[in-house]
Amino acid sequence: MATAMASSLLNGERAVVLLFVSSIEYSTPISLIYESLSFCLLAVFALFVEISVESYGSDFPFKTRPGASSGILLGAVTLPGLAVSKLIQLSRALLVHEVGVEEVEFVRLQYWATSTGCLCMLVFLCFICRHESNKTKSVSFHSHWHTKFNISCITWFAAMCYLSFAAKSSSGWYVALTLLWIVCHGLAAVKFIQHVLHTFPACASFGEALLVTAGFVVYFGDMFAFTIAKISKHLVSNGLNSIAYGVERSEISTIIQGMLLGLLLSPMLFKSILHRWEFYMSSTNSEVRGHRERGQSTIFYGSLAFILLVIVPLWLQYVQDFPVHPFLWVFKFVVSEPHKRLSLCVYWVAVICASVLRFYNISKNSKIERILLRKYYHLVAVLMFVPALIFQPLFLNLAFGAALGVFLLLEIIRVWRIWPLGPLVHQFMNAFTDHRDSDLLIVSHFSLLLGCALPIWMSSGFNDRPLAPFAGILSLGIGDTMASMVGYKYGVLRWSKTGKKTVEGTAAGITSVLAACSALLPLLAATGHMFTQHWLSLLLAVTLSGLLEAYTAQLDNAFIPLVFYSLLCL
Repeated sequence: MATAMASSLLNGERAVVLLFVSSIEYSTPISLIYESLSFCLLAVFALFVEISVESYGSDFPFKTRPGASSGILLGAVTLPGLAVSKLIQLSRALLVHEVGVEEVEFVRLQYWATSTGCLCMLVFLCFICRHESNKTKSVSFHSHWHTKFNISCITWFAAMCYLSFAAKSSSGWYVALTLLWIVCHGLAAVKFIQHVLHTFPACASFGEALLVTAGFVVYFGDMFAFTIAKISKHLVSNGLNSIAYGVERSEISTIIQGMLLGLLLSPMLFKSILHRWEFYMSSTNSEVRGHRERGQSTIFYGSLAFILLVIVPLWLQYVQDFPVHPFLWVFKFVVSEPHKRLSLCVYWVAVICASVLRFYNISKNSKIERILLRKYYHLVAVLMFVPALIFQPLFLNLAFGAALGVFLLLEIIRVWRIWPLGPLVHQFMNAFTDHRDSDLLIVSHFSLLLGCALPIWMSSGFNDRPLAPFAGILSLGIGDTMASMVGYKYGVLRWSKTGKKTVEGTAAGITSVLAACSALLPLLAATGHMFTQHWLSLLLAVTLSGLLEAYTAQLDNAFIPLVFYSLLCL
C-alpha cells in the first residue's frame, strides 16, 4: 500500500523534474551554496503545492487547459534552474577571468528575482487551496502542519536570499534595496498570474502560467530597472544599479525588448481609446454606427503606430544612446553584410512560403493527424535556423525578435478581430491548431519560435558550451519530431496507460538528437568553436529532455528547450 501511494505521488513527470533538479544541485559549486539550497527548497515546496492543488481536481476555482496536469513543479523550477545553470557556467568563466563580477551578480539577481516570483505564486496557490478548504468546511487535520511548513519554507528562503547578498556586499543600503526590488518581483508575479488565469481561462495549465508569468515579470522588470538606472544616474555609485545594471547590453537585445513591450502595451492604449470612442458612437445615429468596424480598425492601427514609431524609438534612444534612429540602425545592420544577410532573408522567405502553402493545403484536404502535420514545421525550423546560427548568429538574434513581433501582432489582430485582417488570420491559424490551443489564444507557434530562440539569446556573451545555443533546434526540430513520427507509426509500448507517448518514439528522439550532435560538433569545430562538452553530460542532458517529452502533459515546446539548455550548461 505504501508503494502504491509513493508511485501515485511520484509520477513520471515529477521523477524527471526531480532528476533535473538533482543534476543542477550536483553541479553547483560551493560559492553558490545559498542559491543551491534555495533552489532545492523551492523544488520541495513546489512539489508540495502541486500535490495539494491536484487533490482538488476540477473543484479548484481557476479553470486550466483541459487534458493537462497541473505542472506546478515543472513550471516553478524551470526558470530558476536555468538561472542557476547560467550562474554555474559564469562561475567557471570567472575563475579564468573570461567575465567580470558584474555579469555574475547580474545573473544572481535574476535568479533571486525569478525564484522569488515563483515562490510568491506558489504561496498564492496555497492560499487559494486554504481558502477553498475553509469555504467548503473540509479543513484537514493536517492543515496546521501545512501552515507551519509553508511559513518555514518562506522563512528559510528569505534567510538564504539575505545571506546571499549580504555575503557579497558590506553595504546595508545595497542589500536593502536589492531585497526590496526582489520582493516587488514577487508581488508583480502574483498580480500578473491572477490576471492571466482570469483573462485567459482554460488556455494554460498552472505550470505554463507560472513559466510565462515569471518570464514576463523578470524580462520587463529588467527593462524597467535599466530605465530607472539611466534616469537616476546618481544612484549608480550606491545601490541596486551599481552592480546589476552596469552590465553592457547589445543594441539588438534592447531593440527587441522595446518592440515587444510596445506591442504588448498597444492593446491597452487601444482599449482605452476604444472605450471613449464607443461612448461617442452610442450617442450618434445609426448611419455613423455603421462604420464601427472601420473606426475600430483605424483606432487600433493609429495607436499601434504611435507606440511603435514614437514612444518605443524615444525610449530606445534614451537608454541605449543610439547614434542614429533605431530603425535606421536596424537597416544599416542588415545591409552591412548585404550578400550574406539579404541572401539569408530570401532563403527564409522562400522556405516559409513553400512550406506554409504546402502544409495549409494538406491540412484542409488530408486526413493526416494534425499533430504530425505540425511536426513538419519543426523540421522547417531546422532548415531555417541551423545555417543562420552557424554563420550569422547576430542577424538571427534580430530576425527572431522581428518574427516574434510579427506573431504577436497577428495574434492581437486575431483576438481583437481587427478589420479587415482579423477574420482572415483567425481562419488561417485554425488550420494549424491542436488540442493545446484554444479559440481564445493560439500559442503553439509562439512556443516553437521561443523554444528555438531563447537558448540562442541566452548564449550571447560568454559560452563555453558550443551546443547550448542549438538546444531548442535540436530538442524540438529533431528530437521531438522524430519521437512523434516514430511513435505514431511504430510505437507499441506506452509509457503510461493513459498517455500516447511510446518507448519507441522516445528512443528514436534521444538517438536522433545524439546523432545530430555528433554531426554538428565537427562542423562547429571547423568554424572555430572549441569542443568542451563531455559526452557523459551530453548523454544525460539528451536523455532527461527526451524523458521529459515522454512524460509531461505540458506544452513541451516551452519547457523542453529550457531544460535541455540548462543541462547543457552544467
